[in-house]
Amino acid sequence: MNFTMLPHDCVSTILSFTSPLDACGLSPVSTSFQSAADSDDVWERFLPSDYRDIVSRSVTPLKFSSKKDLYFLLCNRILIDGGNKSFTLEKLSGKKSYMLSARELSITWSNEPIPMYWIWESIPDSRFSEVAVLRTVWWLEIHGRIETQMLSPNAAYGAYLIVKISENAHGLDSIPSEISVKVGNNVVSSNTTYLRCPKDDKKKRQMQSLFYANRTQMLRSRLVNNGEDTRVLPSEREDGWMEIELGEFFINGGDDANEEVEMSLMEVKGYQLKGGLIIQGIEVRPKH
Repeated sequence: MNFTMLPHDCVSTILSFTSPLDACGLSPVSTSFQSAADSDDVWERFLPSDYRDIVSRSVTPLKFSSKKDLYFLLCNRILIDGGNKSFTLEKLSGKKSYMLSARELSITWSNEPIPMYWIWESIPDSRFSEVAVLRTVWWLEIHGRIETQMLSPNAAYGAYLIVKISENAHGLDSIPSEISVKVGNNVVSSNTTYLRCPKDDKKKRQMQSLFYANRTQMLRSRLVNNGEDTRVLPSEREDGWMEIELGEFFINGGDDANEEVEMSLMEVKGYQLKGGLIIQGIEVRPKH
């Protein structure tokens, strides 16, 4: 069959069951394919079902002449909900990603009237207007929450704490922090992590290890499974920040039920003072 001879509506219907990548790739086949591949009928199917609500929550009004234009605008990340969240579409698949700013998180003692433990600052390379900067605490507890209906169905997601560690940081990696993801009432992922910069000076780590040897060794022993250390370590991002994968979870499709996803990092057992952690937020994005 010569697909170039098909009616425009038929081509549009066929393309709407493919993907954004396929639609762009098939566009040069013929003028009829190009017209169908650029049509609002096709790109309406690629946009998330709640795209009108997302557009209405944008901090900056979005200007677009077609649904295809809107799709690629959303791929470039927009600030929503008064600038406290960001939204992005994954360009190739159309799956949704969100980032919750530090202001959207529950951070123990971060909103005390007298900023003894945490302070709020503006820094140039954050996508949000404020970040949370840890001055000194011994009880570190961070929680983020998002509803499953906000995310794309039939997709695996990862939750990532986006942080920096300042040069004068102390006490953050003396013992591991506990990380977890819970969907509804079920803990679907749990592990531990060390809050340290991937480029930390080796001698500094050795000195800290000696100073906290007994306590660190005791808690590290909980991580070992069949002789393998399973802890999660921060990784560097292209934007100059670090991310810690708090865990992963799967969003089922075809189910109207909505559940809360809770993502957390906690270190409440070591009783040593900590400082120098900078929190931008938690990013929830598709995994591949």
